[in-house]
Amino acid sequence: MKASQIALCTLVVLLLSAIQVSVAVTCSPLQLSSCAGAITSSTPPSKLCCAKIKEQKPCLCQYLKNPNLKKFVDSPNARKVASTCRAPFPKC
Repeated sequence: MKASQIALCTLVVLLLSAIQVSVAVTCSPLQLSSCAGAITSSTPPSKLCCAKIKEQKPCLCQYLKNPNLKKFVDSPNARKVASTCRAPFPKC
């Protein structure tokens, strides 16, 4: 019986560790302002820029639907910055 209790506890720990806590993201294109230089030129993105791209990744599809933002978010440089930051674009 003790072995089954240990197995059960192990299973519970594994299941709990697999659960990811989702944090609500406030979609704000201004959060990506630290990426403006990297998107509009060929300068490498900063650590802050990469952090913001990863944070705002759930919002990118929403930004792509906005004609005023799409030209920046969907530009080749923006995709290059996202790739450099290891934050691939979502398939919308």
